Amino acid sequence: MRRVVVTGMGIVSCLGNDVETVWQGLLAGRSGIAPMTRWNPDGLRNPRMGEVKDFPWDDEHDEATQFALYAAGRALNDAGLSCSENGDSPGGNRVNHPVTAVRGTVPIFARIGLVSSTNFGGASAWDQYLACLRAGAVNAETAELFTEFTFSRTAALIRERHGLAGPARVLSLSCSSGTAAIGQGLDLIRLGKADAVLCEGHDSLAVPSLAGLSILRTITAEELRPFDARRSGTIFGEGCGALVLESLERAEARGAAIYGEVLGYAVNNNAYHLTAPDKAGDGIVAVLRAALRDAGVTGDAVDYVNAHGTGTAYFDVTETTAVKTVLGDRAYRIPISSIKPAIGHMMAAAGSAEAIATLCALRDGIIPPTLNHEQPDPDCDLDYVPGRARRQPIRTALSISSGIGGNNAAVVLRRWDDTSSS
Repeated sequence: MRRVVVTGMGIVSCLGNDVETVWQGLLAGRSGIAPMTRWNPDGLRNPRMGEVKDFPWDDEHDEATQFALYAAGRALNDAGLSCSENGDSPGGNRVNHPVTAVRGTVPIFARIGLVSSTNFGGASAWDQYLACLRAGAVNAETAELFTEFTFSRTAALIRERHGLAGPARVLSLSCSSGTAAIGQGLDLIRLGKADAVLCEGHDSLAVPSLAGLSILRTITAEELRPFDARRSGTIFGEGCGALVLESLERAEARGAAIYGEVLGYAVNNNAYHLTAPDKAGDGIVAVLRAALRDAGVTGDAVDYVNAHGTGTAYFDVTETTAVKTVLGDRAYRIPISSIKPAIGHMMAAAGSAEAIATLCALRDGIIPPTLNHEQPDPDCDLDYVPGRARRQPIRTALSISSGIGGNNAAVVLRRWDDTSSS
């Protein structure tokens, strides 16, 4: 079976719009969660959220699509698989891009695929469209806003801009979407259907989606405190995480730098309730076991868990119980942390961003902290790395995602070093 590695990463978040800025912010214990400034948050359960700032906005596309296009471009450039619009190399930090054909001025990468994921698509475009409907101002121009809302629109734009002519998928598996996208990319490469796959998750903060999430009372009115005794809900953020997955054979042949290896993944569903978590955690237990089995490793190999860690009353206990069930006594001897208090719950982008953070942790041997964890909960009794980053060598890590509708996903990642290719 083909081995799969990560050769490029890009991110847009409230902590910054490049991987190293976000990573250094996580290690420094900074949080990008703040009062929303782009639109009026009155009436929502919490006016504070993970708003993207200092972004090169345009007037052409919905905000979520802009995040995806930007992060995808950064990831492809990072991997050395990007071209400028005139077909020239962008001068990235990797290698010369292997263009297989050129149609006009747009490069065509016939064996590079795309897995795009989102929870709410162009939610801000939908909000604008509804406002036009209410005002009786729908015409040919405003009807374009409806097109921007469709989930497949962003994927089509990424493929067109970057000439990705390989297989394409669009996922919407609630907040497990970004992790599931990585898994689908892994499958496409393993099965020989693509040599490389851009996997991304994106979402934006918008009134329609946040109003629904507020009604569900998943949002805290206070601070986001994963695994803390005072936790009362999550806080949402926006942005995009994008990763380039590539066959090891191809990456080594072109001399690409490698961030880490994707060993395995799994996706499932609790089949329990539309919104409530399965308190027994059977679905998460099953997905973790399946991911480890797919990766060909046992729980004894896991050195770190990047948790979903939403800060909701029931889910944090469920996730903790599931990790202990699968890893046994080892669960008490390894770090487990959530980066959501720093970047917010980025919805479909959550798993993508958290996989990026996990790969950085593997690379640097530093565990990002769980902010706002101050009062222990006897039901959440693992090592959550409270408050401050911790230097600790790790080789194999689990990144977990779950979402409304009972969707679960997990990916197993391994550090890359000089002996990893043997």
